[in-house]
Amino acid sequence: MDDRPQRKVKVNLQNLYREEMYTDMRTAALRQLTPVKPNGEIDKTRKFLFVGQTNIMSPQGPLPVQFPIDAKNLQEAAEKFPDVMEQFLAKLAEEIKDAQRQEQSRIIVPEGSLADPKIILK
Repeated sequence: MDDRPQRKVKVNLQNLYREEMYTDMRTAALRQLTPVKPNGEIDKTRKFLFVGQTNIMSPQGPLPVQFPIDAKNLQEAAEKFPDVMEQFLAKLAEEIKDAQRQEQSRIIVPEGSLADPKIILK
């Protein structure tokens, strides 16, 4: 008999979206999330959501990235895609540089006696 507690998964029926995918078959992919009611009808009280997706080349190969696009419709999302992608990638590059700086600034401090050396990263 399994004594682990059972996880109860519950679907939030007030936050349902229908997902549709659009692509230019080259570099851009757009996910459109359409808010729906529990019966599947479009919920006109909530906004459509758009997510851009693409791959960027890295030394390790293609790296998938996705980013939200604030738009009212698919055409606006497609028009905003290049600028939003560039902003997202610039922010991502800055976050990577910050993480590298933090890693490089860590100090290795010996602790305890020489008979029992321990190294602690701070």
